[in-house]
Order: sequence, then C-alpha cells, then structure tokens
Amino acid sequence: MTGARQELLARWRAEESEQPEGWDFSALDGRMWADPPPWDLDAIWGEALGAAQHVLDMGTGGGEHLLRFRALLPADVVATEGWPPNVPVARKALEPHGIQVTDFGAPDHDPDSAPMPFPEGRFDLVLNRHEAYSPREVARVLAPGGVLLTQQVGSGELPELHALLGAEPEEPTVTYDGFVADAKAAGLRVVDGEEFTGAYRFVDVAALVAYLQRVPWQAPEDFSVDGYADALLELHERSAGGEIALTQRRFWLRARRPA
Repeated sequence: MTGARQELLARWRAEESEQPEGWDFSALDGRMWADPPPWDLDAIWGEALGAAQHVLDMGTGGGEHLLRFRALLPADVVATEGWPPNVPVARKALEPHGIQVTDFGAPDHDPDSAPMPFPEGRFDLVLNRHEAYSPREVARVLAPGGVLLTQQVGSGELPELHALLGAEPEEPTVTYDGFVADAKAAGLRVVDGEEFTGAYRFVDVAALVAYLQRVPWQAPEDFSVDGYADALLELHERSAGGEIALTQRRFWLRARRPA
C-alpha cells in the first residue's frame, strides 16, 4: 500500500468513534449538507404546538429538537427515548423545563409488540421525528380529535454506498404509502403528507465516515475503516477526493384520530 493510501486510511480512522450522545450533528457543520425537503417541519410543528395542551415527543434523542420549541410548549409535555445512553442526556436537558422523559422505544422490526406506557386518550398531539412507532398504539393514546405528526427516513437511503460496501439491499419497510395505509388501518385519518427524494452531500470520505458514526444503522453492522478499506478507497478515487452525493429519502404525514 502506498504512503498516500496509508495516510488516507489513517485520516479516516481518526473519524471513528462511539456514537455520540444525544442527536447532535454540529461536528459535521461545513462538511455535510442535506437537500431540504419541500415542507417546513419546524413550521408545521410550531403551528400544531400552538393549539396543543397535552404533548408527547417520541424519540426525543437528547431533547435538542424539542427544546427549539420551548417558547411554544404547553405545561404538559412528555418525551420518550429508547436508546439507553440518550435517556439520561434527555432527562438532564428536558426535566429542568418540566418535561418528563420516559424510557421507551418500539422495536423497528415489530413496533406493535411494545405497548406504549400511557393511558388511552392521554395526548392531543404526538410528535415523532425519525422514530419507529405503532400506529395502533399512537391511535390509542391520542385523544379524540388528536393529531400525529411524523417525519420519517424512508427505506432505500444511501443505495450507492450500500452497493459499494456489498450490503444486502434494504427491505422497503419504511415508505410513505405503507405508513399512510397503516395509519388508516389503525383508525386514523390522514389529512396531509408528502414524500421527497434528494441528496446528502459530503465534502470527502472522512466526512462520510464521521456521519456513519452518528447513524451506524445506515452502514453494515461490521462497518469499520479497516474492514471496508478497499471500498472506501474506491469511493475516494471515484470522487477524485472531492464531494460525494448519496441518495436521501424523507416523508412526513399528519394524521388525526376522529373526534
């Protein structure tokens, strides 16, 4: 292996780390961008919060996104988080604002198998950003007339990278049409929503490796720089050491429990 390649691998190894606590991508500022979807999620959430009294934020991470709306939050807000290292982070961030954090997460492969730890009709607004959920359980904990707002990462993201790394194609389990159908089957009325395909853009392979440390489910379970060195070097050569564009998929929907 040439000295130049050894230097590249050493630089990429320096990006390897444990998944950071919370849901903070600030370390990638200036190194990665994502095409914005055509909807404004913050505006949608802000409008809904202005009319809500009892709110659940599912998959709050470290509470960072929810706290962006703290001026709009009602007195009764509850958050859930299912990744154990994030639970104390979220509690430290949210409990000073009177927001209870419950240790709960539905398994991605079978969200219906985990009942939510809340009584029927507990919330008039459920917020969910990139978190697995059971439409049946959400319908149960929503009050009559209550609203679910969710944005999801669609199946089929980063297919170019997965093909290069030799990963098995992802089953299309997270799709807009599928989530709409599941919401309707749970008795919810879907009133708005949209899907979007765009791109992630990374300044180089090092930025991509840093991103995959924060979202390890987007890479093979055994991913490491050394284990996939040949594929990463090929990607570096294909991009001439410059920008890498990979497919991004998003969708959102608004569903209401009938009054």
